[in-house]
Amino acid sequence: MPLGGLLALACAGFITILTEALPAGLLPQLGAGLGVSPALVGQMVTLYALGSLLAAIPLTIATRGWRRRPLLLIAIGGFALVNSVTAVSGSYALTLVARFLAGVFAGLLWALLAGYASRMVGERLKGRAIAVAMVGTPLALSLGIPAGTFLGAAVGWRYSFAIMTLLSLVLLAWARWKLPDFPGERTQQRLPLGRVFTLPGMRSVLLVTLSFVLAHNILYTYIAPFLAPAGLTGSVDRVLLSFGASALLGIWIAGALIDRWLRELTLASILLFLLAAVLLGLFGTSPAAIYASVAIWGLAFGGSATLFQTASAKTAGPAADVAQSMIVTVWNLAIAGGGLIGGLLLESAGVGAFPWALGALLLASLALALHARTHGFPATR
Repeated sequence: MPLGGLLALACAGFITILTEALPAGLLPQLGAGLGVSPALVGQMVTLYALGSLLAAIPLTIATRGWRRRPLLLIAIGGFALVNSVTAVSGSYALTLVARFLAGVFAGLLWALLAGYASRMVGERLKGRAIAVAMVGTPLALSLGIPAGTFLGAAVGWRYSFAIMTLLSLVLLAWARWKLPDFPGERTQQRLPLGRVFTLPGMRSVLLVTLSFVLAHNILYTYIAPFLAPAGLTGSVDRVLLSFGASALLGIWIAGALIDRWLRELTLASILLFLLAAVLLGLFGTSPAAIYASVAIWGLAFGGSATLFQTASAKTAGPAADVAQSMIVTVWNLAIAGGGLIGGLLLESAGVGAFPWALGALLLASLALALHARTHGFPATR
């Protein structure tokens, strides 16, 4: 296992997620510095997701023939550039443009990571390599907002983004040193986008990803109001820490077993998340039940990116990067949809409706995964 290169990919994912999450932890400071309301600061996250959503598929298709390492270095260097602009910007409009471009670079980077990791190892280690490359995701998801809050209080929001620039530059040198280069797809190998979408099992993988990640984002986006009935509003950081710790365990389990039991792990993740949703629905006002449920949720979610991206890569074969760009697009649709659907539920039915909405989505995800027995999530041979 080429751990030096795989961990460089993991750090790229970590910086990507952390860049996305930073504004959520810096809302008051960013609002005061740019002279806008916290609600407008929140649109910095929206623009980031929109950039990824719009750019992932077109950019991946346009760069299919490019060599992989220079393309990845461009994406990492892009983060250094846009975080530098954000650090020095005094204009809200310019900051939004920088955030949109950060999302564009993120869409390109996420489309590359799984395919890059799988090409660095032999066939029997592809799933494990992708798991190592994905380890930065649960870390950033659990630490992103607390880290942003801590950095904002310690050094101010401008220095927080400057630190992200510095980390990106260090990663740029590390990736150039440790990552092997690979050629892009030859012209005669390239499947059209529609053909990749209709490959047997591809749509099943995308739909399972959409329903599972949508369920996750409804709860993750509105975790603070969800915790209020249990009196845990001031403990969001500790709850997310328990989520992150169990997510790391989940990604370790996925990495150890994925090359033999991809289907079984996918079904187990969906069932564990469904169990957590039911427990939250029945005992959502009990702090002990919430901590236990969040730990189960983290365990289920930790390996999910690895599972879905491995299923996508194996389903698409040589067109793995295009398939990954579809996963990126679906993932960002789920982020946007989680914010929208969760907000509507919060306004109309309250947080008590969240677990049952999650349950419905997860039952759909389970049915789709069970059906994809031959292609997508094939039974173990």
